[in-house]
Amino acid sequence: MSVQQLYEEWIKQDLPNHLANDLAAIANIEGEITERFYQSLSFGTGGMRGILGAGTNRMNIYTIRHVAEGLARYIIANGNEAKKRGVALAYDTRHFSFEFACETARVLGAHGIQSYVYKESRPTPQLSFTVRELNAYAGAMITASHNPKQYNGFKVYGEDGAQLTPQFANEIVAHMQDVSDLFAIEVAELTDLEAQGLFTWLADDLDKAYMKQLLTLKSDPSASYDMKLVYTPLHGAGIVPVEEGLRQFGFTEVSIVEEQAVPDGDFPTAPYPNPEEAAAFSKAIELGEKVGANLLLATDPDADRLGVAVWNGSTYELLTGNQLGALLIDYLLATKQAQKTLPDNGIVVKTIVTSEFGEKIASHYNVETENTLTGFKYIAEKIAQYEESSSHTYLFGYEESYGYLIDPFARDKDAVQVALKVAEMAATYAEDGRTLLDRLEELYEQFGYHQEALLSETFEGKDGQEKMIVLLEGVRANVPTEFGDISVIRTEDYLIGRAILADGTEEALTLPKENVIKFILADGTWITVRPSGTEPKCKFYIGVVDSERDVAIEKLKQMKEAVLDRFG
Repeated sequence: MSVQQLYEEWIKQDLPNHLANDLAAIANIEGEITERFYQSLSFGTGGMRGILGAGTNRMNIYTIRHVAEGLARYIIANGNEAKKRGVALAYDTRHFSFEFACETARVLGAHGIQSYVYKESRPTPQLSFTVRELNAYAGAMITASHNPKQYNGFKVYGEDGAQLTPQFANEIVAHMQDVSDLFAIEVAELTDLEAQGLFTWLADDLDKAYMKQLLTLKSDPSASYDMKLVYTPLHGAGIVPVEEGLRQFGFTEVSIVEEQAVPDGDFPTAPYPNPEEAAAFSKAIELGEKVGANLLLATDPDADRLGVAVWNGSTYELLTGNQLGALLIDYLLATKQAQKTLPDNGIVVKTIVTSEFGEKIASHYNVETENTLTGFKYIAEKIAQYEESSSHTYLFGYEESYGYLIDPFARDKDAVQVALKVAEMAATYAEDGRTLLDRLEELYEQFGYHQEALLSETFEGKDGQEKMIVLLEGVRANVPTEFGDISVIRTEDYLIGRAILADGTEEALTLPKENVIKFILADGTWITVRPSGTEPKCKFYIGVVDSERDVAIEKLKQMKEAVLDRFG
């Protein structure tokens, strides 16, 4: 069908009023019908994410039914036991998140598949934990993470509580492709499903079980802390477990940004609810200055990412994801070493676009580091492999985009875990008059000043996606031999699974194939080009290091200019 035919087919349907009005409003807007119908929202290894609205390329109850139908058929293909174990469902505070979770349960129930649904919003890591706790066969989280209010999404989890890796995600996609009519997908009524025992509202016993696991992270069970800190959930789902967790961890001076503690899918005080961005901390900074807080913590709407800002004596300084990851590695390993619980086969896992800073710190403690492709599902996959083989003991996993996991009772990045541990870390250093910034400087002096940057170019819509493909093809057709005046000594192309050295020799790459290219330069600088898996962007990651701070900062500035000259 053409985009116009698809549009007209949707117009004929008895749509909910908000979708019918949406379609009527775009009738005469040039190019808008094409944008809404030129493709179906893709379901990839990160799930499905898109702008809310009517159309096959938008998030709405019909595209939710589509992915839920694919999930249902995937479960059925794995036998009756999978159907009985069912699916755990959670959602954040975004518009239609609750409705989409219920709609998913209606589709699953129509196939005789059990659903377990939270009555209120809960964090993504708690959904991961819940899948494992209930021994469910799968899980689904309705969230668009840190995207603006116009977005929502659908992430699918396997029975281990981890996001699906490509092999299993592709099976769901194959089942979705067999669905020819979104409006013919069968749904059941929730009241009927409850009566049949196929739909269960989750009680607060799961909250208590999750909190019990969180409290095992406390280094000294009897400790209490009077350090002043501020926490904001940015209108999201983190407020319940983070606030209660901090209290049970022994923090008595916690101030909550009250206007941002209200769940609100409009994110009225934080239009871009991303703790990677300094603007997201504006309200927390106001409150921090008022109460004299040493530390500010912010979680994104589904509480899988944590941002941290530290008082430096005159203002609040936002830590990068790489900096916080390095600090956590140092603190976690040093604590285990002091308690004589550091295992001989310990391992840290990070992604290929994450700084080498943390790897150097881990090596100092005789702990190995393993790299994965971008996406926490790959870190979770490594955890499962370590458990099965007993080859390593997992100690920490992280990625530069503010995602961390300490204890694998959850199998996705967990900002709740890390918020509690960062608070403990900061309070521990405060006892001898140091801040996180002081400890970071000590680590820089010991291991070198690592500086990183992320540049990105946006490619919106159909034309944008085609331009991004051309950009990546152009990089492969004309591989750079230098950036600025620094030679490229190694090019890693993960799409073909090969590394090419400057002398032309090749080596096989062991990680799965993905559309990513990484350049290693003669001075230790690295540059990675990667299309985003969740946003219409191509991302350019840069990492440099030097023994002198000023030199490292200047080197990063020059490399950013070189990357923009080459790819901008």
